[in-house]
Amino acid sequence: MNELVPFRLEPYFRTRIWGFNDLSPWYDFQTDGEPIGEVWLTGEMCKAATGPHTGLSLTEITAKLGRGLLGESFGTGEFPLLIKLLFPKEKLSVQVHPDDALAQKYGEPRGKTECWYALDAKPGAAVALGIKHGVTADQIRASIENATLEDLLQMVPVSKGDMLYVDAGTVHAMGPGVVILETQQTSDRTYRLYDYGRPRELHIEKSIEAMRLETHAGKIAPQSANGSTILIDEKYFRIERWDVVAGDASGLVTPTGKVQMLFVVDGEIEIAAAGAETFTVGRCQLAVIPADAASVSVTAPAAASVVRIRPNEV
Repeated sequence: MNELVPFRLEPYFRTRIWGFNDLSPWYDFQTDGEPIGEVWLTGEMCKAATGPHTGLSLTEITAKLGRGLLGESFGTGEFPLLIKLLFPKEKLSVQVHPDDALAQKYGEPRGKTECWYALDAKPGAAVALGIKHGVTADQIRASIENATLEDLLQMVPVSKGDMLYVDAGTVHAMGPGVVILETQQTSDRTYRLYDYGRPRELHIEKSIEAMRLETHAGKIAPQSANGSTILIDEKYFRIERWDVVAGDASGLVTPTGKVQMLFVVDGEIEIAAAGAETFTVGRCQLAVIPADAASVSVTAPAAASVVRIRPNEV
């Protein structure tokens, strides 16, 4: 049996105190327990739902397939990108992520640069990206003590379809009114500066060490290219949106020598490949296309909107 075939991953629902108990209309998922704030689409807990690896975690599949899955340039390490959906009902903490160098100083394999694609945004929605010009570390410490840190943050309005870049070192915060598709380096390292009085650990000194007063964070203007829209093309990831009509949509899986992920925003697609059974990827589901998968084809039964994600070499 050919093992280097595309497969769909089951999402993994993660509890967060700032999330929802009901994720409809995005997912048919309700809970009476802790609210769900994140849905991981890749990650060590996500398991294959189709193909010869059904039931195996993405970590197990990555270890088994190595370069055949990831591509020669990524070797046999971890799956390079962590992809999530975020559903904030309340404000997340004000936080910052370390870059690769700082993360490695503290024994972590890598830092965390990420980007946010707004699948939905209510009128007036905004996120915080960066510190206002001229603010000092001493002012930040004082504002944490007197609960005024928000006054020092750069607020960015968000509309549906916006792409926002959040490079490591950017002090940032997300609030209610948005649904975000987040793509990031495979790392869950977060330093909290401020948490609105919630009883969670803060990492003030590490946050101040990690933060940069000037970063490249902000909105990324979309660019049209070869039937798709390039949403972002940065150091760690390239993300495109493809709005396809009914019929053949195989342009979604142009060979790149790297693993690719297809996330369906609206509609559904069917994926076939040599030596594999055809499977469907519906709304808010994600499929993985191995770097060495052969004769992959994609069909859309009706019009669909798909986000293609792939890692960039570093």
